[in-house]
Amino acid sequence: MRVHVVTHPEVRVDPAVPVPEWGLSDAGRARLAHLVALPWVPDLARIVSSAEHKARETAAALAEVTGLPVGVDLELGENDRSATGFLPPAEFEATADAFFARPAESVRGWERAVDAQARVVAAAARAAAGAAGDVAVVCHGGVGTLLLCAVLGVPVDRRWDQPGQGSVWSYDPATGRGAGPWTRLGPGGTEPVATVGP
Repeated sequence: MRVHVVTHPEVRVDPAVPVPEWGLSDAGRARLAHLVALPWVPDLARIVSSAEHKARETAAALAEVTGLPVGVDLELGENDRSATGFLPPAEFEATADAFFARPAESVRGWERAVDAQARVVAAAARAAAGAAGDVAVVCHGGVGTLLLCAVLGVPVDRRWDQPGQGSVWSYDPATGRGAGPWTRLGPGGTEPVATVGP
């Protein structure tokens, strides 16, 4: 049994809309075709998603091909960035760098990385508990990276971040073995990505 951590693909960025309500872009929806073609999808016994719209859209694609219901866990949501709301790309990246670099601090009012990590680790454990087969956990790049760091037993560091929206990694929830690296969903099922590791 494995847990497959899936992040939503590309979104429609709209500064006038709260970030949790953003939906997938045309490119993001096209990337879903590569998600549902992955060889582990038929083995899924459970799908659990963040409540955010873009994640639920991603989970719905898995549900459509597997016939499984989608469970929603609020604790799979992305790190809370409501204190700043939408930030222009360069400013967002700088703030995200600080979020990962200072995990015990609240950067510009954002949820602390250590707190986001604790809740996503607990949510992933709930998703896996008692599952009769593989589990898909559909979430976001930030918390997916925090979960990967926890499973690997390494300090929070952005070098473990996903290579792009619409990526996946998996692990054995009983042992933590086989965790990572991230793989970007793309033509032919996956795209090669930069090495994730020491």
